[in-house]
Amino acid sequence: MQMKLMLVDDHSLFLEGLQYLLETHGINVTGTAHNGRDALVKARILKPDIILMDIKMPECSGMDALKLIKAEMSDIKVVMLTTSEEDEDLFDAVKYGASGYLLKDTNAKTLVDMLSDLERGEVPLSPGLAARLLREFRLSGRYDPKPLQQIAGDIQEGYLTNRQLEVLDMVAKGNTYKEVGDALGITERTIKYHMGRIIELLHLENRAQVIAYAARRGRNTGE
Repeated sequence: MQMKLMLVDDHSLFLEGLQYLLETHGINVTGTAHNGRDALVKARILKPDIILMDIKMPECSGMDALKLIKAEMSDIKVVMLTTSEEDEDLFDAVKYGASGYLLKDTNAKTLVDMLSDLERGEVPLSPGLAARLLREFRLSGRYDPKPLQQIAGDIQEGYLTNRQLEVLDMVAKGNTYKEVGDALGITERTIKYHMGRIIELLHLENRAQVIAYAARRGRNTGE
C-alpha cells in the first residue's frame, strides 16, 4: 500500500513546489497545512502515515505540533524538514518523538529515498546530524527515553555479534550506512540489516535511539 504523506510549511511557494516534486516521484500527498495547529486538525481527519513538517511557523510551531500529534496519534511518523541546523532544535525533535530530521537543502532523490527507507523502519537524518546527536547526548546526558531505561546495562550487548558491535560504534560516530559498508567491506543493504537487528535486540525504536544508547554506553564504560 502506498504511503500517505502530509506536508506542513508556512511558505506557500515552497509547499506547492515540494508537493509537485513528491507527486512526480509517485508519492501520495494526501494534504497540506500552513502551521502546526492546522496540521493537528488535518492529521485527525486525513490520518497520514508520515508528516513532513517545518519547525519555524506562526501560531503553532512545528515543534509544538510534533508534541501534540505524537501525544494523540503516536503511530504517525513525523519528520522535520527545516532550515534550522541548531543543535537544540535537532535534540528537541528527537526527544519529542520525531522519526527523522532533514534540512531543506536535501536533494529530491535523497528525500524520496529517505522517505522510502522510513517506511522500512530507518530514521532519515541529513548528513552530519548523527554525529551532532551523539555529541549532544554525551555532553548533556538529558536524553533517556523509556526503551533505554529497560536495557539491563551491558548484558544486552551479549546478544550482539562482533560485526554488529562494529556497525553500532561506526554509525554512532556519525558515519553513513554507505561509509560503514565501505569501511567494513560489505554492502549498504547488509549494514541496514545489521542496524535492524541491533534495534530489535537492544529493544530500541530507531537509529536516533541507537546513537543515544551508544553515547550512554560510552559514558558508562569510559570509552
